[in-house]
Amino acid sequence: MHEMSLTEGILRILETEAERQRFSTVKTVWLDLGVLSHAEPEAMAFCFDAVMKGTLAEGARLEIIRTPGAGWCMACAREIAVGSRFDPCPACGGFQIQITDGEQMRVRELEVA
Repeated sequence: MHEMSLTEGILRILETEAERQRFSTVKTVWLDLGVLSHAEPEAMAFCFDAVMKGTLAEGARLEIIRTPGAGWCMACAREIAVGSRFDPCPACGGFQIQITDGEQMRVRELEVA
């Protein structure tokens, strides 16, 4: 499950920021998670609780914000919404789509003490 290693990466971000910004406890983490990111929100939440045990974020709340997918259709030269990686263009039905958004995972905001 790659969500475990992704969550361990979040912990490294939290530890780095705690040292840089001088906080000792994380209460809430807001995480942008693109719908095309290949990370499952439920698995991320499960791994978050497991990885954060015994750390500055033990007991912290994880708020996942799903960000939409977007792409550029090369056939009809339009920006389109993309719900799934293999969906056709809703305008022309073509499959030549360059993904432009929705693959990212990013810590958006922290509530700390």
